[in-house]
Amino acid sequence: MSTSYSVVSPVDGAILLERPYSTASAVSAALDSAVVAQRGWRNATLAERKALVGKAVDWLVANKDRCAEAITRQIGRPISQSPGEVRGLEERARYMISIAEEGLADVRPAPKEGFERFLRREPLGTVLVLAPWNYPFLTAINTIVPALVAGNTVILKHSSQTPLVAELFQQAFDAAGLPAGVFQTLHLGHADTLKLVAAPQIDFVAFTGSVAGGRAVQQAAASERFIGVGLELGGKDPAYVRADADLASAVENLVDGAFFNSGQSCCGIERIYVHSSLYNAFVDGFVDLTRGYRFGNPLDANTNLGPMVRASAAAFVRKQIADAVSAGAKALIPPGHFAADQEGTAYLAPQVLVNVNHGMSVMRDESFGPVIGIMPVESDEQALALMNDSPYGLTASLWTADRAAALRLGNDIATGTVFMNRCDYLDPALAWTGVKDTGRGVSLSVLGYHQLTRVKSFHLKG
Repeated sequence: MSTSYSVVSPVDGAILLERPYSTASAVSAALDSAVVAQRGWRNATLAERKALVGKAVDWLVANKDRCAEAITRQIGRPISQSPGEVRGLEERARYMISIAEEGLADVRPAPKEGFERFLRREPLGTVLVLAPWNYPFLTAINTIVPALVAGNTVILKHSSQTPLVAELFQQAFDAAGLPAGVFQTLHLGHADTLKLVAAPQIDFVAFTGSVAGGRAVQQAAASERFIGVGLELGGKDPAYVRADADLASAVENLVDGAFFNSGQSCCGIERIYVHSSLYNAFVDGFVDLTRGYRFGNPLDANTNLGPMVRASAAAFVRKQIADAVSAGAKALIPPGHFAADQEGTAYLAPQVLVNVNHGMSVMRDESFGPVIGIMPVESDEQALALMNDSPYGLTASLWTADRAAALRLGNDIATGTVFMNRCDYLDPALAWTGVKDTGRGVSLSVLGYHQLTRVKSFHLKG
């Protein structure tokens, strides 16, 4: 069994770094330390916890350039865009800190003579965060900040593609002065991660990743106990461009929504339905904008589209494209238009497909890459049926001038978030959640505190 692992950078296909896996004794020590530390951490005042967590956020913001370089070298996002993740991290973290009093406030029913009655939220204990590589700071911060502010201790197991991010988080919380054991990181393989999920010291697991990974985590967590699990899994997020949409705005935003981070976004746009009256003009505009991307080495400040995270991920999307074309789809970005596209590497150029249908994998299965299929529709009803024809449901994006129509359609879309005239964005004031195979649970918003705490009722007489 291997005692270490390597990270291959998609920038050049070379080994970027190596890290040892945490030993069994290190894992055991981390669990015991978290349990001991939580006893004191939960009894710190909310103001004290907020202040210390806020200092860690300050450290990450002050070290934005280090964070950005870690993102680019590990996952291939252009260096011109990576600093934006730290801005997003700060927005979410500061918001969740600011609403802690509301999220954790006692709930008091109507007064009853002779009694004092209230419901109090208390921390669960130790929260395990299993974070993915695609937005390595943003996805992790969704749980880390509210978990700590609520009085839990946190163990972070980050993706094996992004260990530098875990280490930067550790440095931030250490610099902030959190007590030993309150925030810890571990480097683990899949089997040892599932053992950690099943450890009796773990009281909640927050996992972001694949559907298969979510099933494995859920089964491990439920093997002997009844702890909570938050799961953000697959997605195939749709957009619908109605006949009354602002065409230029829809094109500009949906190209970005489909291809930002090389399409490797949890809520990125993966399929588009356009009213037939706008279809040709939309497709022409979409292709023109896509052809203008500056695709290449992500360390070049001029690049605005980089490689996928690894060659195997690019190979999967290449096959989706090839299978769709074999089944009758038409690829609108010609071979060779983007010189950096290299088969066998992580460098996969963006592709736009038409003449697609839901019998094709590219319109049915999560791509998580720079490819988009566009279909014409004749009505809201047809668009709604196609949007719902998916095992996933994270977000759906509606492009229209008619707010009433957006609300009507939104009520019938099986999804966690309905957007009107925007996409691929998380507002920390709103619940981040999904339906169907996208998973379960809520992060962000005041409700984000609820799954990280338990309710205790107080019933006092006299």
